[in-house]
Formats: sequence, C-alpha cells, structure tokens
Amino acid sequence: MNPIKREYRPARGGQRNAPRQPHKEETQVHKRTEDIVPPLAPNSIRIVPLGGVEEIGKNMTVVEYGNDIIVIDIGFQFKDENTPGIDYILPNTKYREERKDRIRAVIVTHGHLDHIGGIPYVMPRIGNPPVYTRMLTSVMIKKRQEEFPAMPPLNIKIVEKGETVTIGALKVSFFAVTHTIPDAMGIIINTPHGDIVHTGDLKLDHIDGVPTEEEEAEYDRAFKDRKVLLLMADSTNVENPGFSIPEKVVHRNIEEIIKNTKGRLIIATFASLLERMLKIIDFAEKYGKKVVVEGRSMKTNIEICRHLGLLKPKKDTLITVEQMPQYPPERVIILATGAQGDEFAAMMRISNKTHKYVKITKRDTVLLSSSVIPGNERPVQKLKDNLSRQGAHIIHYRIADVHSSGHANRDETAWIHRKIHPKFFMPLHGYHYMLRVHGDIAKDANGLTEDQIVIPDNGSILEIQDNGERIVKLKEKAPSGIVMVDGFSVGDIQDVVIRDRVMLAQDGIFIVFAIINAQTGRLKKSPDIISRGFVYLRESQDLLHHARMIIKNTVEESTKGMNPINIEYVKTNITDNVSKFLLQKTAKRPIVIPVLLSI
Repeated sequence: MNPIKREYRPARGGQRNAPRQPHKEETQVHKRTEDIVPPLAPNSIRIVPLGGVEEIGKNMTVVEYGNDIIVIDIGFQFKDENTPGIDYILPNTKYREERKDRIRAVIVTHGHLDHIGGIPYVMPRIGNPPVYTRMLTSVMIKKRQEEFPAMPPLNIKIVEKGETVTIGALKVSFFAVTHTIPDAMGIIINTPHGDIVHTGDLKLDHIDGVPTEEEEAEYDRAFKDRKVLLLMADSTNVENPGFSIPEKVVHRNIEEIIKNTKGRLIIATFASLLERMLKIIDFAEKYGKKVVVEGRSMKTNIEICRHLGLLKPKKDTLITVEQMPQYPPERVIILATGAQGDEFAAMMRISNKTHKYVKITKRDTVLLSSSVIPGNERPVQKLKDNLSRQGAHIIHYRIADVHSSGHANRDETAWIHRKIHPKFFMPLHGYHYMLRVHGDIAKDANGLTEDQIVIPDNGSILEIQDNGERIVKLKEKAPSGIVMVDGFSVGDIQDVVIRDRVMLAQDGIFIVFAIINAQTGRLKKSPDIISRGFVYLRESQDLLHHARMIIKNTVEESTKGMNPINIEYVKTNITDNVSKFLLQKTAKRPIVIPVLLSI
C-alpha cells in the first residue's frame, strides 16, 4: 500500500500546475519526528493522542515510558462532508512508525470500528506487535482481518478483567466497563510514579442514578488502594446532564413492544449493539416469534455471537427473508441495519420500495432503536418520511426510551472520576468542546486545578515529568494530518481531488474525447482524457495507457460492420468497459463520460 502522492495545483484561475506553498505542518512531516520532538527524559512518561480528541472516531493513543511504547486502540473514522468518496479516515501514524522498534504491544479496549477499524491498515506499518484484548473483541478483529488476506497474521493475546500481564518492562492490568458491546475494558499501566488509566468507552449500569453493586465492586476492586497518576477518559456524552438511560430499561421497553405489536415488527438498530440484538432474539423466542436478520454487518455479528456461545437460539428462531411468507406477519420480526438512513442499507431499501422481499404495509410497526448521529438528520428524516407514506407506524427514541447511548452522562462521569481519583487528567474521545466540559467535571469531582488538566489536540505531546510531579504539553507536536483510505490506497489527503469531489459529490469524473472515422469505424487519433476528482493524470500514465487501449478496442469492436455508425451504442460500450476497468484497478467508480465525434 503506497501512500497517495499529493497533487500541487492552485485554486482555479491561477497558473496551472504551479506548486502551492505547503502548510507549516506538512513541511515538518517530511522531516523525521525524532529531529523535531525531543527525546523522552528519564523518569518521565509521555502520552500522545494521535486520534479521537478532535472528533468522534479514529481513536488511538500512545503511552511511552523508558524504552517501551504501548498503543491503545487503532480505530478509524467514517468519511464526512469534507471527504466525499473516501472510504475511511485513519490517524496519522508517522510518529509511531519511526519508533516501531520500541512498540511492545497494541491494547484494544473493545470491538467497535472506531477502536479496531484501522488495524488492517496500521499494524504492518508499526511492526505488527502483539495485540492484547478480550475474547469477543479478538474474534471481531479476526473476522475483519479476513477481508485483508494479504496482511500478515496478527499475534492476538486474550486477557480478562483483573488479569495482570507484563509488556516490556511495564505491568498492565484490566478492568471491566459497561458499554453497548460485551467484553469492553479499561486499562491500567503501572509505572514507578503511579498508574496510567485509560477507560475506553464506558457508561454505568445503574438504577435511578445509583450504580449497581456490580459496578461498585468492579471499581472498588480496581482502584480502592491504587495511586492513579493520570486518568484518560471518554468524553462523548459529558454534555448531557444526569445519568444515561440504562440499557436494561431499553430492553424492557423493547420487550413490551415485541410482546404487544399486533402486526409485523421491523427493528432497525446499529449492528454494533450486540447486547441489544441478542436480547431482541431472546424476546422473540419468549413470545413465539421468528427473526429475519437483514444487513451484512448484522449477520456477521450474529454469527460471531453464535460462534462464541453468546447466542444459542432454538433451531427455527432465525429464519431467512425468503422463509418469511410462511409465517403470519404478527409472528415475524425483521432485525435490520440502516437506522441512520444509509443509502444502501436494508432499511433504506425497504423504505424506498427497492428491497426484493420486504414491502411495507399499514399493519407494520417500525422501531428505530438508535439515536440520530449528528450529520445524519436529513437521511433519517427521509427514511421516516418514506416509511410513513406507506402507512407504517414508527416508534423512535424521541417518543419512547428505545435507545440508550454507550457513553456516560455528566453525573456518571463525575462518579467515575471520584472512584478513580487521579492526580492528573486528560479527556479523550470527543470534540474540543466536549473535552473542555469534561475538564470542568474533573475539577468539580476531585478538585483538580487548571495545571493538573491537559486538553489535547491530535498529535499533542504530553509529558508527566519530575518523577510524577507535574504534567506539561510540549510545544512540539507529532504529525496529525489525517490519512485516508481511498480504494486500494492509503495516504495523505489530496487537496485537489477532495475539492473536486466536494463539487461533484461523487467518486469523480473521467471524460473521454475521441474522433471516429465514419468510413472505417476506427479512431483518427489517440483519445484525449480528462479526469477530475478521480486520479491525477500526470502520475497515472500507465492507467491512462491501458484505458486508451480499452477505448480503442471497444470502438473498433462496436463499429465492426456498422454503417452508419450508431454513436450512442458506442458511447454505452465505452462507458461500461472503461468503468469496469477503472473499478478493477482503483476500487473507485468515477462517472465515465465519452464524448465522440464521427467525421
């Protein structure tokens, strides 16, 4: 996987192909970071968040002590409106790549993609160190790894809560946390100056704002007699007051809906909410109903749960969508992906009448068991409108407690702070404003002062110095420019390509200009090609050569024996053949527009 080369062109109207001035950070990135960042002093601890502190997603944090480096999580972030056509966004790994000989382990807190999604792309770049995680997470990592058969095998080591392992010269132990996926865990790294704690994503299991005995016992076991030097904790929901809705309340409400719904029930939720999906299948069995699972990611996760023994349904509880007509509608539950209005997910296909087997009727009830992710408001509204036009009754989280976040609200977060009682604090997992709010919670919960709290950016280098007496943010930074996965390529963002894609809102455009001899059906000269938002032509000569050969052959084969020449027929064949070729070579689908003249 070679890094994508950067295109240098000015804004429209400037001199074509004149090199632009690089940003300051880009100039530094071309140097080795070891020439910019001072070496770690003896008896100091370095923390470098490489992702997850300016956004939701691409979580990754580096902890350094002595000659040992531990990496916590390797996630990705999905594309947004600023990166159309991109598959995923990764944290910048240059800092770690230059120090890979000292990376002793990667520790993964849980199996969500914003914590494991970057593993296939990043692990080969950092020396493929051992991966420590719990059982379910390990299976999810392995399952995703199957999509990358060329990657070297991972060395995964299973750990459990309460267990302590030695990684390099460091002792590392683990504690269980409540989240929306089983086997979520926090991490405790022991150093001579105190413990470094990373919570991963978490919330509390509670009853009316009082944590359960199990939660109390787990935090007492892990932290009662522990000297915590630094806490790094999830900030995703700290803006919300009070306590989050317990998952068991959501389960209870979903059970009532399953029990009382008279017609067919369609439940749309996140495929990552494993506990909820398992409960839905349990409730279906309890009330004599059948479950159809629709959506690739959901089917994969259900199979993982069956493999691990987390799900043991009766033989005929799970049925295929083709078997659905064999049962009366009131005995059928469809468990589907696409609650966020994803264009190609099962729910959107059902809503816009393109699903082959599922057609909405006025007797159907649709339960959207998820909140709306910021940025998805319009697609979700479109989904609800489409379903409503067909007569479906819709239940969602704004009118019933049918969804709960996996992240702690403000009062839960304060409780966690008081239990762990750190000397220093660095918030994680959220936008900058969320991190600031979380810093205020740390002050209120344990009386921390401004100089005991550090609000980081991606690439910030924090050090605990003077044998654990003070925490500072260095003026130097690790490279933090985003890295994108674009088809088969992984590399720095291409300014020109992204700008064009924002304009086109698609995978780019590939224009073919060709002149055909009306008498012979052959090309008069080699076709001209213009690409926008797809590939940079000057660096893609081999691709263009093969594309021109395909265009030439297509024209000659299409016009053989044709008199007069049917230009539209030839255009259609060029579009089809060139599109297939470009997809095979680049894993991208630009719009192919042939412009043909017959002379």
